[in-house]
Formats: sequence, C-alpha cells, structure tokens
Amino acid sequence: MKRVLIISPYFPPSNAADMQRIRTSLPHFKQFGWDAEVVTVDESYSEMVKDPLLMQSLPVDLKIHRVKALSKTLTAKVGLGSLGLRSLWHYRKTVNQLLKAGKYDLIYFSTTQFPVCVLGAYWKKRFGVPYVIDMQDPWHSEYYQDKPREQQPPKYWFSYRLHKYLEPIAMKQVGGLISVSAGYIDELRARYVRLKDIPAATITFGAFEPDLKIAADNQHKFEPLLQKGFVNIVYVGRGGLDMYKAVTPVFEALKDGLANQPELFGRLKFYFIGTSYAPAGQGVATLAPLAKKYGVEDSVIELPGRISYYHSLATLLQADALFIPGSDDPQYSASKIYPYLLTQKPLLAIFNENSNAVNALNECADDAVVITFGAGANRPENVLQPLFENWAKGIFTPIHLKKEFENYSAKNLTAKQTELFNKVIGIGQ
Repeated sequence: MKRVLIISPYFPPSNAADMQRIRTSLPHFKQFGWDAEVVTVDESYSEMVKDPLLMQSLPVDLKIHRVKALSKTLTAKVGLGSLGLRSLWHYRKTVNQLLKAGKYDLIYFSTTQFPVCVLGAYWKKRFGVPYVIDMQDPWHSEYYQDKPREQQPPKYWFSYRLHKYLEPIAMKQVGGLISVSAGYIDELRARYVRLKDIPAATITFGAFEPDLKIAADNQHKFEPLLQKGFVNIVYVGRGGLDMYKAVTPVFEALKDGLANQPELFGRLKFYFIGTSYAPAGQGVATLAPLAKKYGVEDSVIELPGRISYYHSLATLLQADALFIPGSDDPQYSASKIYPYLLTQKPLLAIFNENSNAVNALNECADDAVVITFGAGANRPENVLQPLFENWAKGIFTPIHLKKEFENYSAKNLTAKQTELFNKVIGIGQ
C-alpha cells in the first residue's frame, strides 16, 4: 500500500469549499492502493463556519495531524489573514517530523490556501518526496488586472504580488498537477515550460451520495430559511459581480412577469444563500443590489452569510426548484453542480458557453434547463418566461440522472487522482 500525505489547511469540521475533494475522496483511496493521511490546521484557528456533521462522512480509521497557526488577531494588524500564511511555519515543523519518522510516497496539496504549496519544493529537496498540486482555482491570475478597483478582491494589490512571487517557487519542482479546469493547467504550462513534461489531469469534484442522507437525517437541526406559501427557487454558493451575466436574464424575466402577471409571478421567491466568504456577520450582498436595479427586490432574498454544508444540502432538498448561476469566466468549474444533480430537483443553470459545466450538465441529466451566454449564445427570454410561469403554477419537471452521471462519482474521480499519483511516482510507466 502506497502512502500519501495530504495537505489541506481547511478540513472537517470546518466547512470550506476547497476541502470537499479530499473529504469525498478519502473513503476510496485505499481501494485504489493508497493509504492517505491528512495534515490540516486545527479548526480553532479558522473563522470558517463549522459543521460537525462533516465528520460523519470520514473513514473511521483516518489519521489526521492537526497543526497550529499564528493568531489572526495578531497577523491582521499587518494585513495577513490568510490561513495558509499563518500556518506555514507550523506546517513545515510538523511535516518535517512526519517525513523523518516514516516513509511517504507522495505529498498532495489540495487547497486554495496556495502559499503552503511552496513547502513542496522544500520537502522534495530535503526528503526526496514528490508532490502534486490540486489547482481548484487559479493561483497567480491576471483576471482582475483590468477590472475596476471596486470589483477586485480585498487586499488585491498585496495578494497579486505575493502570488506572482510564490507560484514559481512551487511550480519549479512539482511532480504533477490536478485541476478542476483544463484552462488552469494550460495557463501554468504557458508560464512554466517544464510543466509540459509532467503528468496533469483535469478532474472535477465528485458526487458523494452519502451526503444527501446525512442532510436528510438531520434536517430538524437546521433553521428553516425558505418562506412557506411561495414557490422557492434556491441557489447556495458564492456570489459576485462576475455572476451578473448569468443572473441578469433571470431578473429581467422576473421583472417582465411581475409587470404582466403580478399575482402569478408574485408567487416566486429566488434565494441566494451563502454568497460571501467574509466572516459571520460581515458578508456584503452582491446580487441583491442587482435585483433592486431591476425592481424585483421583493421577490429576491440574498443571505450573504455562510451556512453549514449540510444545512446547504437540506435547504436544496426543501426547495421547489434550483438555480445555478455561473461566472463570466469561461474557466469556471462545474464542480458545484453535482450536489444539485443528486437532489433530482427541477434545475435551471446559466453558464458561460465555454464552461465545462455545460457539457457536464448535458451529459449527466435529462430535463435540466441549461442556458448559455457568450458570442454564440441565444437570448434566454423565450425559455425563462414560460419556465417561470410553469413554476409559479406549480408545474415542475424534475431532472433525471443518466447512467453517465456515475462517471462523476467521487469513487471514479478518486480513481483518476490515484492514476496520476502512480504516474508521478513512476508506477505503470
């Protein structure tokens, strides 16, 4: 049995999007010949929402090593709030001890706390252990360079320069790349010539069916977020100005419907939940202002605060229909669509025509309403108006999962990860 040491600063019970690949892969690694251990930051150092139910989905024999981090109260004074930066020294110390004490075949960074990835080059040089980096988002990116200041993330000036400096250090010795988007790998290979010769694979997050049972069994523990007496259409996930192209057609169709059939369309309530990554109580609504611009604010509810993972799933299960808006960035991943598909609820999705989510949705499900925007896309109003009218009348068409959906199961996508691991350490070549 080969051994992999997984670096994931966020991990259950912290409810962070970037640990979901690891969490849903862990039950399957041994089946494919890999014994996995996780090195994470103790949850007491994180402001992330905690969901203790996440622990139920982990293998009972999983070995977890928890490291410390510098206090954010102290580091925030100099503008350093990143968990990756705050835990860097502690990761170095703990993993050094692990690598001295036992043999590991591979180190696997699966996180968007990218600064910790620079330790891969250090560990490779000192201990000879190869490493793989999972690019769930771009690390150094030019995406916001031409955007107005108000559209740039907080502390963008600093983070842009930090990432531009750190990324080359990590990429200099990396043995393999996994990414949710082929575009991320293409960009890295364009920047670093040596990456063209290392193993790489595009692997989305997997669909993990046990999660729906955990959510359903614990629905009574969660605060209800949806209003009774309405047709509730739900999206749970991040917001942002980059989603305006996907959300605008919905608000336009809703505005026209309310003007022409106010009583009927007044039955619809659109929910955007957990749209901000900010700490509890500090989230700023990004989609509600757009709703107000179109005069549909009474039919749109944005709750920026993050909720727990299983609270999210329970809310999806309680909805009448689901909506997934995509980013205007064509590299935006399809990863988050799988929990939506598992519910088999009526589904509307609007994505950039070049997003891999479009092909995944069409491949996995019948009767999902998939609309695209871009140069070759058609205007969506002819689809949205009758769809919303049917929903307002209580006429729904649940999606039906195709057999191809199994290709995106956590088990099958874990197999793809381990195939790349084997290539990186020279097995099967």
